[in-house]
Amino acid sequence: MTDEQKKMLDRINKYAEEVLGDIDPQKTRVSIQLEALKPIMNVIAKEQGKEVTDIFIEYMDLASEASVASDNKMREALKDLNEGDDSNPPLLYR
Repeated sequence: MTDEQKKMLDRINKYAEEVLGDIDPQKTRVSIQLEALKPIMNVIAKEQGKEVTDIFIEYMDLASEASVASDNKMREALKDLNEGDDSNPPLLYR
């Protein structure tokens, strides 16, 4: 992820916190969540001279990439916690 992409992702996520702060993402359809993000994505699309659909796609790709990176980081942290302790199985398998 480039610095520009990170800035865009952070900008959209900050906006999402403001407009979607009280919703339960597990109970709210993705289409409703994305519709709420459309204003900031329209602004970014105009700034970058792109179509809003391109921004939607890029956002979804970047959000997935960030999620995978976060998951991998957590797995590494859990692995590090469990190393050296042969008396207990890894936390992930308890």
